[in-house]
Amino acid sequence: MELLRRKIREKGIVVDEDVLKVDSFLNHCIDPKLMQAIGKEFADRFRHDGVTKILTIESSGIAPAVFTGLELDVPVVFAKKDLSRNMSCDIYDACVHSFTKGRDYMVCVSKEYLNDTDKVLIIDDFLANGRAAAGLGELVTMSGASVAGIGVVIEKGFQKGGSLLREMGFRVEALAIIDSMSENGIIFRNEEEKRK
Repeated sequence: MELLRRKIREKGIVVDEDVLKVDSFLNHCIDPKLMQAIGKEFADRFRHDGVTKILTIESSGIAPAVFTGLELDVPVVFAKKDLSRNMSCDIYDACVHSFTKGRDYMVCVSKEYLNDTDKVLIIDDFLANGRAAAGLGELVTMSGASVAGIGVVIEKGFQKGGSLLREMGFRVEALAIIDSMSENGIIFRNEEEKRK
């Protein structure tokens, strides 16, 4: 998705070879026009897959998930990192690891929002080690629903998450795949082929 690549080049900040800061447009301050385009792109890629619900994790996955839900006209469910007092105890829960925060979380979804007739599209902002998406996949499996696919805005192709999820049999669609990054710049997958 060229619009996203351009925004990453213009506004993304490489913190180190593993961390890309995109909080000025994706996961702290949100660019609505970009998010609308992201939602449309995910919807176009999964429009014919019978998606009945979108599942994401709080909080950075919510914006791309909601815009995708608008395009597909399906509800968006987000896994919570903390069980609130007004949430039922009847939940599905799984442990996920946040690459950015360097810690594990128990995430949960009320059983009333996922069921065995659902076909679920998982959406998240980043894919690094794949553990967040795999944890969301566990929640879907616990509910008896099926995973239509996993959509990620940015995949760090130099980390193992994408490969692991694909080896597990998930269809993974990334809108931008980064093969490497450093203070010298960001190299996107297939960029070399496009220059030839």
